[in-house]
Amino acid sequence: MSNVTELFGSMVFNKAVMQELLPKETFKALKKTLDDGTPLELEYANQVAHAMKEWAISKGATHFTHWFQPLTGITAEKHESFISPVRDNGIIMEFSGKELVKGESDASAFPSGGRRATFEARGYTVWDPTAYAFVKDHSLCIPTAFCSYNGEALDKKTPLLRSMERLSKQAVRVLHLFGNTEVKRVTSSVGAEQEYFLIDEKLYEQRTDIRMTGRTLFGARPPKGQELDDQYYAALTPRVVAYMEELNVELWKYGIPAKTEHNEVAPAQHEMAPVFATANVAADQNQLTMEIMKRVARKHGLVCLLHEKPFARINGSGKHCNWSLETDTGQQLLKPGDTPRQNACFLLFLTAVIRAVDDNQDLLRISIASAGNDHRLGANEAPPAIISLFVGDELEAVLKSIKDGTPYNASTKEKIKIGVDVLPPIPKDTTDRNRTSPFAFTGNKFEFRSVGSSLSISGPMTTLNAIVADVLKEYADKLDGASDFEGTLQNLIKKEITAHWKIIFNGNGYDASWVAEAKKRGLLNLRNLPEAVAEYLLPKNVKLFTEAGIYSENEMRGHYEVKLEKYCNLLNIEVETMLKMIHKNIVPCAFAYMKDVSETVVALKGAVPDATGAAEVALLKKLDALVNALAAKAETLAKKHEAANSQKECLTRARQYAESVIPAMEAVRSVADEIELLLGEAYKPFPSYEELLFSV
Repeated sequence: MSNVTELFGSMVFNKAVMQELLPKETFKALKKTLDDGTPLELEYANQVAHAMKEWAISKGATHFTHWFQPLTGITAEKHESFISPVRDNGIIMEFSGKELVKGESDASAFPSGGRRATFEARGYTVWDPTAYAFVKDHSLCIPTAFCSYNGEALDKKTPLLRSMERLSKQAVRVLHLFGNTEVKRVTSSVGAEQEYFLIDEKLYEQRTDIRMTGRTLFGARPPKGQELDDQYYAALTPRVVAYMEELNVELWKYGIPAKTEHNEVAPAQHEMAPVFATANVAADQNQLTMEIMKRVARKHGLVCLLHEKPFARINGSGKHCNWSLETDTGQQLLKPGDTPRQNACFLLFLTAVIRAVDDNQDLLRISIASAGNDHRLGANEAPPAIISLFVGDELEAVLKSIKDGTPYNASTKEKIKIGVDVLPPIPKDTTDRNRTSPFAFTGNKFEFRSVGSSLSISGPMTTLNAIVADVLKEYADKLDGASDFEGTLQNLIKKEITAHWKIIFNGNGYDASWVAEAKKRGLLNLRNLPEAVAEYLLPKNVKLFTEAGIYSENEMRGHYEVKLEKYCNLLNIEVETMLKMIHKNIVPCAFAYMKDVSETVVALKGAVPDATGAAEVALLKKLDALVNALAAKAETLAKKHEAANSQKECLTRARQYAESVIPAMEAVRSVADEIELLLGEAYKPFPSYEELLFSV
């Protein structure tokens, strides 16, 4: 392996490269754009483009592409060469500031929720200078936003950037009221822990369901799963070690600070975690990470599965998003301080998060809703679909003392007055971590554990930034100009903690009693995507996003349609795949086995006159009954699928899939998995769970 310090960021046009290659005035102008978000003049853009092109060519690039994140949830790129023809069949390599800053792409070919007709093709990609360009394969990749001809966002990056700006503005207002007037910007940062499965490529090619849907639609439970707890943090196999080593190298080349790697709880499951980055950069890096993970796996004869629940009855995969707030002066706003003033500021920001989560349970649930994540949430390895907030015992005691006006602890015998009396320092780790909480405070950040492994983090982070900014705006409005700042602050925090106490839950989210308790508290339990997305266009949600300028109402309606349409399309693919595998794989294999067993009975009786063949006959009868049951349940599934697909209205169709089709799919699978256990090894229709999970 090359020297890591030399390797890290070697394929990235980062600040150090810019400082080396750009004229001083140009670098100064670009730095101002990066730091303050001010536009870059065309003259400087041309100089940046020239330096970027020369650097990219030195790294082997022949093309450039605007790299963007449409509503598909993955990235998109359209490659253009640097080649420009000149006289006498010659060429020169050109790249202008205009090409850097703005590109054009077909907007009608990407999901828009009906906002773009087929004949309305024009869309624009716009350079995001706060995210560094990089060279991938033979192309210079320029991170961009993606919008339509009329300026509507058609991607996930644009709203994220808007939410970051909104959050910064309102957080700065609050900090200035505390006297921190030197603060000019507050940044939301994210560290996205990525879980995934690795399976053998040859076995993958034999599984139509995994190839078509990303998960197994059939598969009997293997004799051994994760019940021995022998996979988590276990020694890595040589094949996985080789994969992780190359993955690290590739990620480090792109400036992605991959830091942690280990085996996860389920067999064949692993995790990679990076160091924090600003939210939009973290979103870019996570998209690139998922792409590289898949590509590197193939080089090792493996396939990387990012589906939230690729295997039934064992743990699925999440993407735990660790979210924090930091000022441009280096202050971590979610870190308890050692002085009363720091504590008061921390408690106000903490209170804002508590209220934001409570008031917007629906929006947070919608932001992580997907067909895949519906299988995982609440499945005894992931947080439940109910949104709650964990603060730990120590912090809960602090908040309770404020709410109730009681002593913080028995030794002080004092009531806490925010910003006046000295609040004892709040230790970072005074309580155990709660793996069952969807949204947990972990010292100086919140861990949003509900995000699915295949999802773009842009959507959840946009929502989180937006809802916290909304509360901070209200707090700043109330505190600004208050004649008694300390008193107003004290009353505000006490009032808000009291009003939103119900969202705080430090207990076991897996316990069945929590569902009843959450209902009693008035918390939402949106069990699946259709239930969640149905809440999206409520007036309060439209008001929150539109007044903040993060989404227009038209953009929200587009996202609503895209979410439901994608859900229905994925379910349609799963059902079609399931029926195909039944008719072309499972039933023919069962018939072949039954035929051979029947012939064995005849041969046995011919060779051994007294033989009854009772065991063989019993097996045949059982298989015959199961195959008939499978055929009947498959027919029922096909009818329910057809009925759901015939629904014109998107939400109605999605609900029918959730309430009618998915239970029918589960009924089909139950019978098919029982058949699998009875078939001889040579008659198995596809590789079993045992092979898939324990061959790497």
